[in-house]
Amino acid sequence: MMLRAKKKTSKEISLYEPIGTDREGNEIQLFDIIETSDDDAQAKITLKDDIKVLYEKVSSELSSRERLVLKMRYGLYNGEEYTQREIAEQLGISRSYVSRIEKSAIEKLRAFFT
Repeated sequence: MMLRAKKKTSKEISLYEPIGTDREGNEIQLFDIIETSDDDAQAKITLKDDIKVLYEKVSSELSSRERLVLKMRYGLYNGEEYTQREIAEQLGISRSYVSRIEKSAIEKLRAFFT
């Protein structure tokens, strides 16, 4: 039975198993040479949850004008991103007022993520 159990794990290799040495005599582990561009699963899950909370709070905590400015400014809900100047022209308000609305909305949302 022990031989059967070992057969199942015989092809497994530890990432921390030494596979050689470098020029300076330090051990090189398999973990040191494997590169990955993927984020770890925990970071992906956290990001997905944060995005879900963000969209919920945008719809429930912000005024309609703040919601509109953020939607246009950052392309929320698969929209197009606009500059503050373009938003100001479309809404008929000054660019500085767009900036104030945007800042106020972001501050309201920041409270839920700190």
